[in-house]
Amino acid sequence: MDNAAVTRRDAIKTGAAMATAWAAPYIISTRALGTDLIPPASDRITVGHIGVGGRGRALFGAIRQVTQAQSVAVSDCFRSRREALANVCRGDAYVDFRSILQRDDIDAVIIATPDHWHVPICEQAVRSGKHVYVEKPLGLTIEQNLTCQKAFQQSGLVFQYGTQQRSMPHCHLACEMVRRGAIGSLTAIEVDAPNGGEGGSLDESAPPDEFDFHRWLGPAPRTAYTRDRCKPPGTYWIYDQSIGYLAGWGAHPLDLMIWGSDADQAEPIVVEGTGVVPTDGLYDTVYNWDVKIKLGQVDLTFRPGADRTKFIGRHGWIQVARSRDRTVASDPDLLDTRLEQSDNHLKLSRHHMANFIDAVAAKDPKRTVTSIEESVRSDTLSHLCDIAIRTEERIVWDPSTQTLTEGSQKARSLMTRNHLAV
Repeated sequence: MDNAAVTRRDAIKTGAAMATAWAAPYIISTRALGTDLIPPASDRITVGHIGVGGRGRALFGAIRQVTQAQSVAVSDCFRSRREALANVCRGDAYVDFRSILQRDDIDAVIIATPDHWHVPICEQAVRSGKHVYVEKPLGLTIEQNLTCQKAFQQSGLVFQYGTQQRSMPHCHLACEMVRRGAIGSLTAIEVDAPNGGEGGSLDESAPPDEFDFHRWLGPAPRTAYTRDRCKPPGTYWIYDQSIGYLAGWGAHPLDLMIWGSDADQAEPIVVEGTGVVPTDGLYDTVYNWDVKIKLGQVDLTFRPGADRTKFIGRHGWIQVARSRDRTVASDPDLLDTRLEQSDNHLKLSRHHMANFIDAVAAKDPKRTVTSIEESVRSDTLSHLCDIAIRTEERIVWDPSTQTLTEGSQKARSLMTRNHLAV
């Protein structure tokens, strides 16, 4: 998610514009009958899309670049969104995502809903036998993360996380060099992610006629519709629905930290931090955070800023970011290294969605460049930061048992929430 992506998410396009944008490259005869490059429909992985707002539209486009896949159904609480993209793929449009999960002819689903729906839909998808690609962040709580992890581990279904930087060659190279010890043993890691904010209208109003607001809320507490709740940044900055950019943006650089290092797995994780929780306006997730984390002998700092992960070792440093221009090192030659793939510590992927479809076709969860376990590790760090800030406490997490070993009852209570049944 780069700055351009944030802008794209903030822009609400009409259904007609969506249809025009995606309709041009569509040729029904080629995709249905197959060619030398495109397999026939009977051999393709069938995909249902759940949530096709800003990010969901982008993923809809990404799946159309994968010749082995075919989109066949779309679900969204906005009628114009679902109908426009269903028209593009000549598939079916549903307001209720469960209509997709009930179909035996759909192999996999792509979940790009607001954050509070991610894990509830994941869990229902697993029970329906669907492979899942889900956007970040993962759970609304640590408890949700662990429940989701268990569901995928027991099912053997494919999981892919929306941390697309793992399919960017420059990110792979930077993290691979850290893994190979190119900068020596790690002493510190610096992580920055874009900041949150305050504001948002509290004025109640009627939702648009085409929008099923009650269904959109789903497991979140019942509340009135306001013009800022169901669009960015409200979808990221309201605590009933998210924990803010600690996870919504932090997922990217924290994931790169996990990819380049296992520092978070060595010893108990000690978290202390400060931040602002707004009390006026609609938005009430943490911003202006400053978190200090002990990962054994490695000091991790997590602050607002441009998206980046900086690994600092005894013999130099490497900074990796979604932007290639901001991926730099103390020794520039480190990032010009030609790697022999056979020696890689990390999987190599050139296209995030193609990597997912390849794993689904093989029915092999180990083929994805992400894993449910590593996704839970990075998302849990975001939640630990949120808990430490909200309680103003020093908290300790044991990564081996995945339990909070130090923290008040209030801190422990923030590991879970009472969700409405959906």
